[in-house]
Amino acid sequence: MKTLTVAALQLPTLGMNATRLEFYLKNATERGARVILLGEYVLNHFFRELEGIPRSMVKEQSRKHTELLQRLAKEYDVVFVAPIVRIEKKRYYKTIAKIGAKKVDYYRQQILIPYDHWNEAAFFSNEVAPLKDPMIFRIDGFRIAVLGGYELHFDPLWERLDRRKVDLVLLPTASTFGSHNRWRTLIKGRAFLHGVYILRANRLGEFSEGENRWRFYGDSMLVDPEGEVEMMLEDKESMLVETIEKKAVKEHRKSWRFREALEARGAL
Repeated sequence: MKTLTVAALQLPTLGMNATRLEFYLKNATERGARVILLGEYVLNHFFRELEGIPRSMVKEQSRKHTELLQRLAKEYDVVFVAPIVRIEKKRYYKTIAKIGAKKVDYYRQQILIPYDHWNEAAFFSNEVAPLKDPMIFRIDGFRIAVLGGYELHFDPLWERLDRRKVDLVLLPTASTFGSHNRWRTLIKGRAFLHGVYILRANRLGEFSEGENRWRFYGDSMLVDPEGEVEMMLEDKESMLVETIEKKAVKEHRKSWRFREALEARGAL
């Protein structure tokens, strides 16, 4: 039976000190973790804060954190998946890095939040273009996909994951404004309808602007293909480590036959 142990770190924005990160990493790898997921705006400050930070400092922060995670990936034989801000030709790009011992790959988020109070689409220079497959990679026989938190909402991206027969979706988020129940419902529904595990890492911390206070509330979780929450963190700094089974994915798809119905109609 194929299994994979995964971890989600629930943290606020990290400083340059690696001690706290190594504490969690040592614990996770002792329990067999092979993949470590971090939430959005953990390696960098929240994008509204970046507006007041010199571009050179943001670039240096991203470089140092990438180097740190690559060193730790090699030392502990793990893969990190972590959102990170990249700067190219003085432009900011919202990306998610897959950091291993020998290589760093980047997924540039395809759909960004466009709302007046939270306008990542205006701040970042990510291209608006026809959708393509999200980042997908394999570890220990599991097909793993990476989505930016906001991308959870869009069916065309999920259709692409269905075609690639993904087993696990990694979902880094920075959810706030008391949206706990909506996110729980969305994640559970997606996991069940698409027959996948979803591992969510949501950041902690606060951002204040005038009288408005943004509180990032945690709620990191692992949801299985039946849409059941296997493990959920609360609103404190902590870590989730759980083992997933390929058998659970196969049994869900055999029982519910959603994929079979679509394949018979040429939809996949």
